[in-house]
Amino acid sequence: MNIAILVQWLATFAWIGLVGFFVYLLVRAAQHRPMPRGGLGVLIIGAIAVLLTTVASGLVFINPDERGVVISAVTPEGYRTQPLHPGLRWIIPFAETVVRYPISRQTYTMSIAPSEGMIQGDDSIEARTADGQKIYVDASVIYSIAPDDVVNLHILWGNRYSAELLRPLVRGAIRDAVSQYGVEEVVTSKRAEVVAQINETMSTSLGENGIILVDFILRNITYTDEYAASVEQKQIAEQLAQQAVYVVEQRKQEAEQARQVAQGQADAAVIAAQGAADARIIQAEAEAQALELIADALKDRPELLTYQYITKISPNIEVMFLPSNAPFIFPLPDTQAIIQAE
Repeated sequence: MNIAILVQWLATFAWIGLVGFFVYLLVRAAQHRPMPRGGLGVLIIGAIAVLLTTVASGLVFINPDERGVVISAVTPEGYRTQPLHPGLRWIIPFAETVVRYPISRQTYTMSIAPSEGMIQGDDSIEARTADGQKIYVDASVIYSIAPDDVVNLHILWGNRYSAELLRPLVRGAIRDAVSQYGVEEVVTSKRAEVVAQINETMSTSLGENGIILVDFILRNITYTDEYAASVEQKQIAEQLAQQAVYVVEQRKQEAEQARQVAQGQADAAVIAAQGAADARIIQAEAEAQALELIADALKDRPELLTYQYITKISPNIEVMFLPSNAPFIFPLPDTQAIIQAE
């Protein structure tokens, strides 16, 4: 409890005591028992009550989040040009009064939700976009009163500044900014630009009236039911188109994968065939070289052919019946003819 309030309470108790003491004197007088020096007591208590009331009327305590505008009956303007700053202050009793203004940050909200805005019910801002679409904007404004401009604000607007200054400026700035963009731009790509434009417009207008704009918040944007339905249909169509593109791309990838598999199999078959052909060529060349070596050996030693002939047939012969008039040895091939043929 500050001193100013304490003095006010003391003054109140003094007046209550004066009234009670006066009633007490009247009761005693009615009972024919007057109190000696009762009138002096009334005067003393009354003087104390008047003094305390006068002091209480002149003492004002300004809180740290406030500024006081002094309405004065002794100045030509009718008010003091400088506001009262925080602390215990003195004004002329009964000739001056103080109107307090908060300088802390305040929030003014306009919303489509019935219980969120400063005004009950749907308090959203109706606006038209550049392409003629109607939208509803929810917004909040965070602001504060400039401490040094509180006297000017009181003269121009009084305590009506939120309803008659802030509210119309915000709604007008929103409508002006929205009208310069298409509905899709306001909602998506140009939303930040819209907010920046509103901030700039409001900051200038409010600053001229002694209010500091701290921040503007674009809370929500609502379409009409018809446009919301068209947006939903458009989104569904876009999703279906994207799905079709995805399916086509998937089929292309599958076809490419099949082509690559077939190409790989064809390449493998070609490589295998080429390998087999190379192997046959190498084998044929080896056999030709072997035959050349054999032919060279038989030129100088034809008996080797007879030896080979015998060794080839000997493992398969166990018993041999020969006619009585036949020789014991089979007739050998004409080795000389063979060698000459080679």
